[in-house]
Amino acid sequence: MIRHDPEIQALYRRYCLPGRRYLKLGGAFLRMPREQYEPFVHALAADARAVTDAELGILFQGSWRERRTAAWLAAVSRRDHFRDRLGALLLESEVCCAGGAYCVALASFGTARDAGLLVAYLDRYLRRPDLPYDQPTAMGALAYTDTVLHSDRAGPLLQEGGLWRQWSQDTPHMHGDHDITSHLDGIRLACALVEECADL
Repeated sequence: MIRHDPEIQALYRRYCLPGRRYLKLGGAFLRMPREQYEPFVHALAADARAVTDAELGILFQGSWRERRTAAWLAAVSRRDHFRDRLGALLLESEVCCAGGAYCVALASFGTARDAGLLVAYLDRYLRRPDLPYDQPTAMGALAYTDTVLHSDRAGPLLQEGGLWRQWSQDTPHMHGDHDITSHLDGIRLACALVEECADL
């Protein structure tokens, strides 16, 4: 049940609304001119330092705007103790437009546990071409963790007859496109932003 109450609304105004941050964290930051990008990065880094664990917990109970923002704030502040919460939210896929941020956060933490949570999501949702949710982003995130961990968890999904191949073939908007390069690149750029903010 998504909460709609004054506490969430106050946190929404504090962390999500300034500069319509919640929209920019969907990928619009990649197209920002430098004069907008630098203040955006500094403000995101400052809020990631300022937000408390309790506030993040409340934001994760909100709508997609709050959840997307909370996932990014957790990633930038390196609060990997939220990984199981992020993995559960990704698996539940209760709201739209937030799953990509969960994938970014898990990829940025970059451990075998994070990869396992991505695999659990993909194992469930690559069997559902009728539910085109965040499978491409999760595949990109898993491939990214493979590069960090020098592992090959994505390999079995990507091979001929693998779940990714079958899903991309059976999902109408994918048009049988098996290539995950653009999804991997998107995660790589998002994780670079996380690193940039975290280093400030």
